[in-house]
Amino acid sequence: MVLSVLLKFLYPPPGSVVITAMSVISFVSLSNAGWKETKGKHIQYSKLRSAAGDGDEKKEKAKVPSKVGMIVAYTPAFLAGVSSFFIFPLADFRFNLLRSAVTTHFFKRVFEVLFVHKYSGSMDVEAMITISLSYFLSSATMIYNQHLVQAVPEPAVDLKLVGVPMFVLGIGGNLYHHYLLSKLRSEGEKQYKIPQGGLFSLVICPHYLFEILGFFGISCISQTVYAFSFTLGTTFLLMGRSYATRKWYESKFEDFPEDVKALIPYLF
Repeated sequence: MVLSVLLKFLYPPPGSVVITAMSVISFVSLSNAGWKETKGKHIQYSKLRSAAGDGDEKKEKAKVPSKVGMIVAYTPAFLAGVSSFFIFPLADFRFNLLRSAVTTHFFKRVFEVLFVHKYSGSMDVEAMITISLSYFLSSATMIYNQHLVQAVPEPAVDLKLVGVPMFVLGIGGNLYHHYLLSKLRSEGEKQYKIPQGGLFSLVICPHYLFEILGFFGISCISQTVYAFSFTLGTTFLLMGRSYATRKWYESKFEDFPEDVKALIPYLF
């Protein structure tokens, strides 16, 4: 009964071992990374880079400037989206929406690295490679999965036109709060401050909240098992990351507001 209900909203999984394996791997690995974030084992970038809880920060690791690291992290996924228009020139409306959304998402990421974010630190090469591979494989898998289901009848409940405004609101809200973060520090300044404006009065990571909304928008456009498994895994990752970020702010600022939550206003 549960399966029959789900199939009203989702395409049946394609007969591909790779897609099935990636659906499981994406959800499990991302969720596990989110769990580790709550335990102090952080992905080594941004303000949490030096906050490892197991002594790993004492080991000398190869590093690159943060700006270089983030460009490398996002560019392959962006190129996967762009190249899909040439690799799969014939596509239905949903497929074109999906790959346009994926490409737009990572174009925005690259644009922000180049023109919005201010960087002052470094990034572990290991983290750079891990993030880059994860995003590239996820984007390529999502696009290829959508290509495969074009020959399958569409789900009874069509969510793609629900997904488009969700995606637009998600990337817009994410960009806006990234812009607010970039204005906290002047050029060359390294001191962190408590973010202000937008939804920062309610949660410390509204940019993560909108990123999650954007990915749910992509999932509704796609309506594939893989897209939702990736989005759910990403949700758990960003929940863990936001929890760790809130703890970091509490440890650095004695006046950090107690009523400001991590990710979801008034709840979490």
